[in-house]
Amino acid sequence: MRATISSALNTLQDTICATLEVLDGRCHFREDLWSHPAGSGRTRVLQDGGLFERAGVNTSAVETDLPEGLARRLHVDPQRAFATGISLVLHPASPMVPTVHANFRYIELANGDFWFSGGADLTPWYLVERDAAQFHMTWKHVCDRHDLSWYPKFKKGCDEYFFLKHRGETRGIGGIFFDDLRGDRELLWHFVQDCGNSFLQSYVPIVERRRHDVWSERERSWQLLRRGRYVEFNLLYDRATAFGLETDGRAESVLISLPPLVRWDYQADPQPGSREAVLVAALRSPREWINTAPVISHAGG
Repeated sequence: MRATISSALNTLQDTICATLEVLDGRCHFREDLWSHPAGSGRTRVLQDGGLFERAGVNTSAVETDLPEGLARRLHVDPQRAFATGISLVLHPASPMVPTVHANFRYIELANGDFWFSGGADLTPWYLVERDAAQFHMTWKHVCDRHDLSWYPKFKKGCDEYFFLKHRGETRGIGGIFFDDLRGDRELLWHFVQDCGNSFLQSYVPIVERRRHDVWSERERSWQLLRRGRYVEFNLLYDRATAFGLETDGRAESVLISLPPLVRWDYQADPQPGSREAVLVAALRSPREWINTAPVISHAGG
């Protein structure tokens, strides 16, 4: 399965990058092929484009000894481990277009144990109910094709995982997240493939609806401020970041998930009743996004 999964993820990377280049309309991805004793990968980055301020779509396949601390967090004994995956983070320049993240990974241990992990989550800077519902509905359809219990389970897992404890809020409006998916390898791989092939469907329609929304310096400042929360999560809590750095992964590739520009302001709480306050309220009380009553937003719902 190792070669099969790695090859399929590289093909998925090609498909996603080709679509994103058309969507961006200005720039192409730069590709860096890298290798070290533990493995190799393809890092692709598009920066300062017509749509994306930074877009990173990476694949890798590595085999290494798990450090004792990392093995403890994975609840396994220290041993040889193989991991292959695709990870992408897209940071649009417009504050009206949400940032999105997705990753899908296969891990296999020397003792024969294995599991899949991954998911996709949306981080808007201004909340649009229609977009949130469409994103979640796409992932519900994917899950339902394989197991009707998975969407509510993985949606809850996403809300819990992407939670900044020190802020008391989620990083975004969620999606799905599965961290320890074991069972029939073939069946689970079909599900993960379905997820990967559904990513563009979950995100591109949102981009097409929001990319021409008007914004000013106020919205841009808010975007940069909220990006600070994104950085905080990735550096403090993200397990994939920790896994990559603690297994001697390529730091440039691991940290490509961070936005190129960000700011931190002291006590920058939004004005009550503002569009910014609406977003923060949603992040502090995760909710169901499917079949919610429509709400008029700055972008017309």
